[in-house]
Amino acid sequence: MMQNENNKTDEQTPTAAATTGGGGGGGGGGGGGRGGGRGAGGVQWRYATSFQRDLMAGAVMGGVVHTIVAPIERAKLLLQTQDSNLAIVDGRHRRFRGMFDCIFRTVREEGFLSLWRGNGSSVLRYYPSVALNFSLKDLYRDILRNSDDGPPVMSGAAANFFAGAAAGCTTLVIVYPLDIAHTRLAADIGRDGTRQFRGIWHFLSTICKKEGIGGVYRGLPASFHGMIVHRSIYFGGFDTLKEILTKESNLELALWKRWLAAQAVTTSAGLISYPLDTVRRRMMMQSGLERPMYQNTLDCWSKIYRTEGVTSFYRGALSNMFRSTGAAAILVLYDEVKKFMNWSSLKRI
Repeated sequence: MMQNENNKTDEQTPTAAATTGGGGGGGGGGGGGRGGGRGAGGVQWRYATSFQRDLMAGAVMGGVVHTIVAPIERAKLLLQTQDSNLAIVDGRHRRFRGMFDCIFRTVREEGFLSLWRGNGSSVLRYYPSVALNFSLKDLYRDILRNSDDGPPVMSGAAANFFAGAAAGCTTLVIVYPLDIAHTRLAADIGRDGTRQFRGIWHFLSTICKKEGIGGVYRGLPASFHGMIVHRSIYFGGFDTLKEILTKESNLELALWKRWLAAQAVTTSAGLISYPLDTVRRRMMMQSGLERPMYQNTLDCWSKIYRTEGVTSFYRGALSNMFRSTGAAAILVLYDEVKKFMNWSSLKRI
């Protein structure tokens, strides 16, 4: 009976049997079974294990890097949203003149630790966000480039850019409530007792009571626009540059070269998508307001352009360039963490 089962396995997987030495015996049958596993089941296993490892790598360094650049992130958000921040619009607080003025005044008026206000929700958002972005990006790219069942859907740079945009949009839907909470808490000016929200759970519960679940997804369409542009350049551009430079040298890229490539891509992605990010942050600031300043995304674009001018779309862009150093470090550290864990030895062949 064992012989018959082995023969049946060898008949179903002739290529695998030939590769492993085939045969109708127990060893040949076992080789055929493993060969068959490299079909649909093998592909699914490869995607599953790769996804889990990429998820872990993203989670390992995302929160640490973001905590380091949190003060610059808060300055960027305060500058970016001050024209829709009621505390500033109503005259209770003076406008900020720039990044350094914002940081120094915040420390003087609210205390040093206030520079990390909203970082709790940001870390809660960033761990799943970075982990999912990187793991989904690699998963989508592998699926698009997979040639096991025929020609690949996409190849080269197109697969890299599409996978980056798709990963960004998928992750955005999952972590958006934490993203909007981070924006609103970081833009909440004042000391304890004078602020609008006491923390992440207070913000989420307050908005859900007033507007329902839709309130914590305010600005999602505008966020999709920015995410498609930013993530496609951020992930797709870096992966494509890395592949081109690696082919030219036929060696693994030095760490400093990868960091330069990451910095160039991150800065470019941030500047190109910054007006889209400004609009999405302004739309987030409308959540919970009885009389919103903007009716929809298009109205937000129109009013900012008419009343504030083009330069307002880039308010806080300098802070964002400093902050991009952390985002570039994440791109490089992601590969380093994977090498440190020696994941290549864990791959199932």
